Amino acid sequence: MKILAIETSCDETAIAILDIKETKTETKVSVLGNALISQIKIHEQYGGVYPALAKREHSKNLVPILKTALKESGLLKNEKTKTFSTKDTNKLKTLLSHEPELFELICEELPNIKTPKIDLIVVTNGPGLEPALWVGINFAKALNFLWGIPVIPANHMEGHLLASLLKGVKNGNFTLKKPLFPMLSLLISGGHTELVLAKKWGVYKLIGQTRDDAVGEAFDKVARMLSLPYPGGPEISRLAEKYREKHLGEKSLYPLPRPMLHSKDFDFSFAGLKTAVLYTLKKISLNPASAGSGEHPSKPDVLAKITANIKESIACEFEDSATEVLLSKSERAVKKYKIKTFSLGGGVSANKHIRRSFEKSFADNFPETKLFIPSQTLTTDNAIMIGLAGYFKSDKKVARTSLSRIRAMGNLSF
Repeated sequence: MKILAIETSCDETAIAILDIKETKTETKVSVLGNALISQIKIHEQYGGVYPALAKREHSKNLVPILKTALKESGLLKNEKTKTFSTKDTNKLKTLLSHEPELFELICEELPNIKTPKIDLIVVTNGPGLEPALWVGINFAKALNFLWGIPVIPANHMEGHLLASLLKGVKNGNFTLKKPLFPMLSLLISGGHTELVLAKKWGVYKLIGQTRDDAVGEAFDKVARMLSLPYPGGPEISRLAEKYREKHLGEKSLYPLPRPMLHSKDFDFSFAGLKTAVLYTLKKISLNPASAGSGEHPSKPDVLAKITANIKESIACEFEDSATEVLLSKSERAVKKYKIKTFSLGGGVSANKHIRRSFEKSFADNFPETKLFIPSQTLTTDNAIMIGLAGYFKSDKKVARTSLSRIRAMGNLSF
């Protein structure tokens, strides 16, 4: 099955064209074309993703990266038609009434493109930023109108779950080994922290989630407190790694709490950890000598410089705390549900310390449980994972989803 996948849930505009084939033991995924444009530089000044700007950039980027993906896959064929008919133009204008720039680009570029040999279009419909999601959805609907190719929606988080199962990339080809069930997935990103239980393909149960901040959100907020560049997660990781190299095995000078570490459920909370970092920094500024002692600052009129070493120490302690909580909850769930396959997914799964900690724990404590961690290239938002989610959702058949029922769902869950 050839799939064209579209991802616009946040600040990456991505399109991939996949050829997916099934065998008795595995799923073979050939990436025929893959194009992605990141908006990090645009949102950097805001310290986070600005939805209106994300929507605008998706509208500008989708047609160019569609052409790139089609060209890479060998499916970009020229058509003699130079313009759309008045009827088609009016239909597209109505469909893309909220994306006028996308409408103009489609009218300029797509009349010259012959309908590609694609079986299915898959588009992310949530969770994510709704203005951004709508751009991708309306683009998919426009392609359906022009090319007659069926469209189905895909859950962004299910995409992250499945991406972690892809292994053995070679010349753009992956294999997805069929996991043993029950399977447990920890999905960690800027918007989500979830433990998802699956007893069979496509049947999920959310057994734990954050009650406030997602772990990736906490990473970014702590990074801002430390005056680190956006995105903050990689910067926290970089400083933490530097501190471990210099102070391996030493006790932290600025201890932080492990929120909900001993709660009986599988939920998480990172807002308190973030606040603890804020109070620690304030205390250091007022009186660096008492910052790690638990005492109140004795000279509130004295402001101290937050040195590079202090930043590294706090980054390391914060990362240790978040990792310990994530790992502890996961280990308990693996024991309770007798998990045979465990996967780690989402943008935060790129964190080196988190990856190392899970690899060591499963090697030492759960050697019979198969651990899947995605390649670094598949931890961030991408269209490959969306195509894969759509493939399994379609049940290997061309779905007949009503286009009117495909809507952006910012808070879509499993």
